[in-house]
Amino acid sequence: MAASPRVVVIGAGIVGANLADELTARGWAEVTVLDQGPLPLTGGSTSHAPGLVFQTNASKTMTEFARYTVEKFSALEVDGLPCFNPVGGMEVATTPARWEDLKRKHGWATSWGIESALIGPEECLRRYPLLDVDMVFGALHVPTDGLAKAGRAVVALTRRAEARGARFLGGTRVTGVRRSGGRVTGVETDAGVFDADIVVSCAGFWGRRIGAMAGMEIPLLPLAHQYARTGRLAELAGRTTEVSEASLPILRHQDQDLYFREHHDRLGIGSYAHRPMPVELSEVDDVAEVSEHAMPSMLPFTEADFAPSWEQSTLLLPALRRTKVEEGFNGIFSFTPDGQSLVGESADVRGFWVAEAVWVTHSAGIAKAVAEQLVHGRSETDLHEVDVNRFEEVQLAREYVDETSKQNFVEIYDVLHPLQPKLSPRDLRVTPFHARQRELGAFFLEAAGWERPHWYEANAPLVEQMPHEWLPPARDGWSARFHSPIAAAEAWRTRTAVALYDMTPLKRVEVSGPGALAFLERLTTNKLTKSVGSVTYTLMLDDAGGIRSDVTVARLEADVFQIGINGTLDVDHFRKNLPGDGSVRVRDVTGGTCCLGVWGPAARELVQPLSREDFSHEGLKYFRARRARIAGVPVTAMRLSYVGELGWEIYTGADNGLRLWDALWAAGQEFGVIAAGRAAFNSLRLEKGYRLWGTDMTTEHDPYEAGVGFAVRSAKGEFVGRAAIEGRSEETAARRLRCLTIDDGRSVVLGKEPVFVAGRPAGYVTSAAYGFTVRGPIAYAWLPATAEVGTAVEIEYFGRRVAATVAAEPLFDPGMERIRR
Repeated sequence: MAASPRVVVIGAGIVGANLADELTARGWAEVTVLDQGPLPLTGGSTSHAPGLVFQTNASKTMTEFARYTVEKFSALEVDGLPCFNPVGGMEVATTPARWEDLKRKHGWATSWGIESALIGPEECLRRYPLLDVDMVFGALHVPTDGLAKAGRAVVALTRRAEARGARFLGGTRVTGVRRSGGRVTGVETDAGVFDADIVVSCAGFWGRRIGAMAGMEIPLLPLAHQYARTGRLAELAGRTTEVSEASLPILRHQDQDLYFREHHDRLGIGSYAHRPMPVELSEVDDVAEVSEHAMPSMLPFTEADFAPSWEQSTLLLPALRRTKVEEGFNGIFSFTPDGQSLVGESADVRGFWVAEAVWVTHSAGIAKAVAEQLVHGRSETDLHEVDVNRFEEVQLAREYVDETSKQNFVEIYDVLHPLQPKLSPRDLRVTPFHARQRELGAFFLEAAGWERPHWYEANAPLVEQMPHEWLPPARDGWSARFHSPIAAAEAWRTRTAVALYDMTPLKRVEVSGPGALAFLERLTTNKLTKSVGSVTYTLMLDDAGGIRSDVTVARLEADVFQIGINGTLDVDHFRKNLPGDGSVRVRDVTGGTCCLGVWGPAARELVQPLSREDFSHEGLKYFRARRARIAGVPVTAMRLSYVGELGWEIYTGADNGLRLWDALWAAGQEFGVIAAGRAAFNSLRLEKGYRLWGTDMTTEHDPYEAGVGFAVRSAKGEFVGRAAIEGRSEETAARRLRCLTIDDGRSVVLGKEPVFVAGRPAGYVTSAAYGFTVRGPIAYAWLPATAEVGTAVEIEYFGRRVAATVAAEPLFDPGMERIRR
């Protein structure tokens, strides 16, 4: 490919224009942007977007995208007119639950470096005089939030990109995407073919159609969202001009699914309070002449749907009772199954990229990330939350996409707990042990479509049997949600007897073929040239040394490896790096297999009598694997333990799973065997200091910062990321993932809370749990390396400071005696 490849961007809205700008700024000049609508007002979602930019998000990634959008648009202008108005943002609370949630959101802002403040009713009224202050408990105020003039920004970005060599063509309808040999080669349009080395779909709610042209399922659903404008308000007269447009903060009333912004002397009102309104693209009419009031993305206003929202608006803003809705429309936006954007390259067609379901708020940040990937091979911001390949196959079904996207619309402003599961669809993926788990009263949560037990009601009597010191303290209302003290009993029985953990949902692939070893050695950091039966914990890095995943590699035969991975992104990474000679095969074996973690001091007493193979410490050492039979069931047993106790991950075919469970369950009764869930598992893993990729570490961290430098063997030879981390060590790291213990012994935090050192925000919590064995709450957090063991810190939890201390890790069994019995 040439130094400046031919790039075709489909869609000239805010995302496509930003991407052209970001690519040309990095020296790529052969960029063509196509749109079926006229330029610059194309008629897509950008053309009618109200432009509110609230930066704070539970996701660090999305917050960083929004912050960059603010910074970039603040520096843009068109003929002296600004593209961003920093009026600030206010999110008001009219219920106690929302006020508590705003305290949590203030914590996110602090964690991600966004200036914010919690303000009381009087300050709310000062900043927004239209409020009925008697309704308001307080608000979150972010001074750098504001209004993006999306259409004006598109003009500014287009001009700048064109000055560097890009070309923008309106009135050009894409009719096909050309492919050859698994690569994109061009774009077919009603104006001819545009040859391309790279095609990026930034088509917005038309993205599903464009993806289908490339043979790619784009999991998004176009939905209509109501927006109305009032008549003139005397209270707004004279505050602004038609040009300045707004002086009041942008306002969210999330308790009623509403937001508000000024339009000079009128008010704009957006509502998510109505029923979901899915839109079929066949129903979207072409508009010959696109204008501010007529475009394909604007559907007729349905007044009956807006009536309850108008009533709630007049309650919060009484001045509205003296006016009425003068105009409105139902604007089309894109929603996805998990509410996040869709970014990345197709798993099957090299060179075909997407940047879809992107709002104005995040547009510049996402465009920057895509440009960085294309030009430099990686994004500075971790993208796993938005990677288009993050979904499992079952989650790409049209029925699943539509149902979950509509639910995300309904819940967009809801106060949601981090563990809160979908209510529907459920039971999409169940393990072979599901029937037994239901019999034991499993409380299931859902992840990647899998039903995953978090605790078992059958273990409730154990709570009364536990030694008093194992009983955890009472929790506050928030951390008590989706929690049960039964988890303590399950941890206790794991530490003192033996427990069965269903590990089936953890994804695994088989990598095989004569080139498998060399392939894996090139992609991973640890030495894999070991004997058959070896199991190795290793990392996969990107070219800059960031951790793109951590994996466990078991060498089952000379040319056959079973690899425990973190999800579909790892499968995509393996497949995109396969050698072209066919010497390596990658097969996802998750659905056809199952796994039980059998862990606890009595694990060997349980397993050994059921097998003729040697399960002694000498016969199957730590981090070794062997094929065997247990109660006649063919298995692969790996001497691993993520809970810090003696035991094995035991794999078998899905057809044999139930028989394996029943045999272990029956034989284990004399040893006090129980089934245990993810709540106990998470507590036990944190006591051992085991990292969770995607939560504790991502591509933004290197191995030494994350405390997993032991998995790097630079002496083995070349591997991806080796050059980047050369010379780095734990001693050179400027930040570290640290273990914290909570001083009061009872306050449980949940993750993403800011951490203060010497009274100043210095980092944020990643994982947290109550440590049942160590008798106290644990949190892991990113902090400056200067925060050494013994440093006193504070965690801000719902507005209050919780004292904690940096602790040496692991907290439990640092000598590894229990796991290596």
